[in-house]
Amino acid sequence: MPGPRDLRLSDSTALVTGAAGGLGAAQVSALVRAGAETVAHARSDGPALRAVVERTGAIPIAKDLGVPEACRELVREAAEATGRLDVLVANHAAMSMGSLVEADPDEWWRVVETNLLGTYALIQEAVRVMREQGSGGRIIVISSEWGVIGWPEATAYAASKAGLISLVKCLGRELAPEGILVNAIAPGVIDTPQLNVDADAAGIALEEMHARYASAIPLGRIGRPDEIAATVAFLADPGLRAMAGQTVQVNGGSTRGRA
Repeated sequence: MPGPRDLRLSDSTALVTGAAGGLGAAQVSALVRAGAETVAHARSDGPALRAVVERTGAIPIAKDLGVPEACRELVREAAEATGRLDVLVANHAAMSMGSLVEADPDEWWRVVETNLLGTYALIQEAVRVMREQGSGGRIIVISSEWGVIGWPEATAYAASKAGLISLVKCLGRELAPEGILVNAIAPGVIDTPQLNVDADAAGIALEEMHARYASAIPLGRIGRPDEIAATVAFLADPGLRAMAGQTVQVNGGSTRGRA
């Protein structure tokens, strides 16, 4: 298990979706270091998920979140595995790149349904569990900078991520009186395998894609998964009691303004 433990979440349990990828794996590590008993979800029980479990001691659950009922089942199974659910991190995502005019409607809606409808279903079930527990909770939704500013040839992804920001604003108001605090993170460009999609769409090498993105970021580099994971651990902290319905933009300064 990497890094020292700070145990801020020692009495908490957490579920991270999409935990086999770069962002999700880092989030699991950060939550475990903070003391949370953590369930790591992935679409399939492959080497990537097993590596996360071996490194962190997280509880693995493999499930395809392509339909809402599978999302609800995941939340219930995670709560059963740990005895409760205090923190939900909706990190899973689907993405495709291409011209809107040439987009396959089925593929376009697959991205939107996975990212937006899937997150809605996860939150719906998590709220039921948290209400039954009666002790509040933390729900953290991973949106995207592209959901704030849009991006060419990423209409389905950007639209779904913008929808997540609006969902968080609504639920921040709706659920805060119950102590269930819902917030979002809108990462900028992060060094994960997802950038291969961008590079392939642009017809350039991955290294050039990194350099192009970095040139537009005031910090001078793209982000790291551990930087997003640190923000997740911050928002999951039970001592943070006054943030609700907010979108935290972690992007090196490339976007500055209200989301």
